[in-house]
Amino acid sequence: MGSSNDGSTAAHSALEVSTDEPASDQGPKGFFGRLLSAFSSSPEPAPAETAPGTSTEAHGLYALRKMRVDDVAVPQADIVAVPLDIGKDDLVAVFRKHGFSRLPVYKGTLDQPQGLVLLKDLALQHGFGATGRFSLKRLLRPILYAPPSMATGVLLQKMQKERVHMALIIDEYGGVDGLVTIEDLIETVIGEIEDEHDEDESALWKEEEPGVILAQSAAPLEEIEAALGLALRSGEEDEEIDTLGGLVFQRSGHVPAKGEVITHENGVTFEILDADPRRIKRLRVRLPAQDQGAA
Repeated sequence: MGSSNDGSTAAHSALEVSTDEPASDQGPKGFFGRLLSAFSSSPEPAPAETAPGTSTEAHGLYALRKMRVDDVAVPQADIVAVPLDIGKDDLVAVFRKHGFSRLPVYKGTLDQPQGLVLLKDLALQHGFGATGRFSLKRLLRPILYAPPSMATGVLLQKMQKERVHMALIIDEYGGVDGLVTIEDLIETVIGEIEDEHDEDESALWKEEEPGVILAQSAAPLEEIEAALGLALRSGEEDEEIDTLGGLVFQRSGHVPAKGEVITHENGVTFEILDADPRRIKRLRVRLPAQDQGAA
């Protein structure tokens, strides 16, 4: 999920749940209330101890309690944000390009966040033929901050209480380390949420630009090699590897985290776009710079 600028993750558009309803309408009978009631109930057994036939919801709630926010956050390098002094036309262009419903706003650098700007606010204040001086500062809404070690369930509760759909992950030095949306957190319980902006991922891989491929972990390695025009397997240890994810796991020796970059011995890089603690989901495969120029 999550400013993942591709798919999952889509990256980082927030789940559109109205924040304009009275607080009383968001009580225990609502979706979040039921979700958090389950979260607050008696401890669930670990997945390995769950009895056969038990609903998979137990697994999701267990993950919600045990996972840290940095397990689901969009890495800093993939955050799409805008400067406080951006013009209206340029801001509209960013929203149009990425399809997000809200964006972080910073002053100077991303390590100086100022708040959020919502596409809805921009449209209501400056769309539909409206005239008047554009001021991004007047459109800003609060944004939450969370340490990377915070439990995902705790942050979800905080988001519901504060009625804020996005949080920035702040490292020990006060810098921005990542971004989490309420959609990212809910997906840890109910699985991936796709909307009209998400790309069709029925294909296992596609060319993003010459020399760069976006692929799911299950993409056949033979097809990726043919598309790149070079061999990624070498030696007997690679003979049984059939998928791109399998190759990256074999080369790294562990399940890489989202945002991690693995470099192949021939110079090809594998950027992890989406992953969980158990498996790689999606990757960006990039040829070495000189090979991209030749392509």
